Amino acid sequence: MVGVAVAATIGSNRIESISGMGYARSHQAPTLEHAIDLVREAVDALPDPPRGPIVAERGEFYEASQQRISVSFDTEFKYVESIGERKAVDAAHHAAYGARRLLL
Repeated sequence: MVGVAVAATIGSNRIESISGMGYARSHQAPTLEHAIDLVREAVDALPDPPRGPIVAERGEFYEASQQRISVSFDTEFKYVESIGERKAVDAAHHAAYGARRLLL
């Protein structure tokens, strides 16, 4: 698995800027616990600690509740709520897919 954290400033419907990306890789089986560990590692690899919440889509964490996932992180966690957040998650997906292709 490859995970990417994107540090972005977003508006309600767009990405305003990206200030950094953190990458993580794992050879573990894709389970909820391993996905949480991968995201935590990618967030820790950002050049600066996040100033806002960690945002992800439910599928990344096997449809687990927001409350269940939020206790796993030191900063606020939430699922995607706006178009801008969706675009930031899409940017992370594109970076992860690109990194994965380079590693294969």
